[in-house]
Amino acid sequence: MALPKQRHTRHRRDRARKQYDVKLVTMKECPQCKAPVLPHRICKKCGTYKGREIKGVVKTAKTPKKK
Repeated sequence: MALPKQRHTRHRRDRARKQYDVKLVTMKECPQCKAPVLPHRICKKCGTYKGREIKGVVKTAKTPKKK
């Protein structure tokens, strides 16, 4: 297996690691039910988007796990 001839500097190593930074997810509040929702998405709790109810949305409820 090939080995590097010289060691990478701390600056170069850390600069490469910076690309893997964790970014915070921006959440908005649903105007109907006040639940946290990702922007530009249908609210999973009440099934609305921009104040309109979207047809065919199954409202999430806790379902029992199958054994």
